[in-house]
Amino acid sequence: MTGPGLIEQVAAFAVRAAGEGLSASRRDAATRSILDTIGTMALGAAQPIRRMAIDAVSGWGAADAASVPGTPCRWPAPTAAFLNGTLAHCMDFDDTHLTSVLHPSSSVVPAVLAIAEVGGASGARVVDATAIGIEVCIRLGMAGYDRDQRNSIFFDRGQHATSMCGAIASAVAAATLLSDDPALVASAGGIAASMASGLLEANRSGGTVKRVHAGLAARDGVQAALLARAGITGPPTVLEGRFGFFSAFCGPDADPGRVVAGLGRSWYADELHIKPFPCNHFTHAGIEAALELRRRGVTGDRTVALELGVPGPVLRTIAEPPELKAAPPTGYAAAFSGPYTVAAALVGGGGLGLYVDDFTDRAARRPEVLALARRVRCYADPDCTKAFPERFPARLVARLIDGTTVVAEVPANLGGPERPLSDAQLDLKFALNAAHSYDPPAARRLAAEVRSLVLAGSVRPLCDALRDCAPVPRPSEEVDR
Repeated sequence: MTGPGLIEQVAAFAVRAAGEGLSASRRDAATRSILDTIGTMALGAAQPIRRMAIDAVSGWGAADAASVPGTPCRWPAPTAAFLNGTLAHCMDFDDTHLTSVLHPSSSVVPAVLAIAEVGGASGARVVDATAIGIEVCIRLGMAGYDRDQRNSIFFDRGQHATSMCGAIASAVAAATLLSDDPALVASAGGIAASMASGLLEANRSGGTVKRVHAGLAARDGVQAALLARAGITGPPTVLEGRFGFFSAFCGPDADPGRVVAGLGRSWYADELHIKPFPCNHFTHAGIEAALELRRRGVTGDRTVALELGVPGPVLRTIAEPPELKAAPPTGYAAAFSGPYTVAAALVGGGGLGLYVDDFTDRAARRPEVLALARRVRCYADPDCTKAFPERFPARLVARLIDGTTVVAEVPANLGGPERPLSDAQLDLKFALNAAHSYDPPAARRLAAEVRSLVLAGSVRPLCDALRDCAPVPRPSEEVDR
């Protein structure tokens, strides 16, 4: 080995960036990610999985250390990270980096908050650690991206990059709050690489384990940082070595050098997408196209057929098998259906176009939506395929009973760098999500603490707001995800 290993270079960048402080624009983007993630945590806290997760961790030990939405007590830092990561990811409403097919913030933010609350870190340090962790997470994912095949190697092998890259990135981010020693930060990342795992088979054949993947990554990141502080060390070539992370999980087609290429000068985090709709990201452009048709007067009772053109590689996720996608058996399955989401958007939904109430089991059985979903044919559109995976575009053609045709095209997703959510749209998403666990004054207080975090001397007022708000009873049907 000559020169520092990749994880050592990552650690040097992380320590330097945290010590110098990031630019105002970087901090603003990270603050938006924290706000969005805490909102998805609040939404997740109102779902059945919250009780399952709390039941599971009740025997993991007790410590008055770190906060979780809607619970009056504190938890050990690794446990709080697990719970918050699970809540952030369980509804598939967390932010996304499209090309690498991963959700960076749902593991990084919970890990950072847990360590920061224990150590009393300043708000600026929390924001900077979040930005660093998100960037590292995406870079790890991009090193496992096959440019020739235009596909994530992790994804193609059935591995969930969110949980795998998220563990290492969370460890690096958390460790920067514990120490300014690059060796310790590198060891934290190296230790987490031995913990990283996550399989996507549940997306094929069932099971709810994917909902805890980001929680496991956040927990592993915190534990790895604490192990490194205690003196456990990781290998300097853990990423690029013969028996390292990329060789083991991605094989020879990975490009580990991408982890550090331009590190500190260019930021993959600029490509992050904040989701406007609580469903699989492959469906989003189709939803927008349906909303556009609706604005132009197209209704389900006037529609004979709908043709949804999408990138070829996404068909296996949102269009196959066609009979199942036209009549998804559950609300969770509906969130991965192109025909259902197009039909639901054309009929009319909540939030910014569709919201979680459109993905309950009851909503997935609506006759008027299913009747329209059966008229949707999905196909691989050549122009959409060319833009994939940097974009997930869609072309929707409505053929009407009077013989006319109406076309809507969405070349770039709402919530991404070309069409970012406005502050008002992000605030609306946060308010809708927070309302599942907090009353309006408490939700406003929580949002205000996040918005002013970079100026806060300590993260603890934010954590107090996270913990002390009284959960709001939800009389309506819980979203079964």
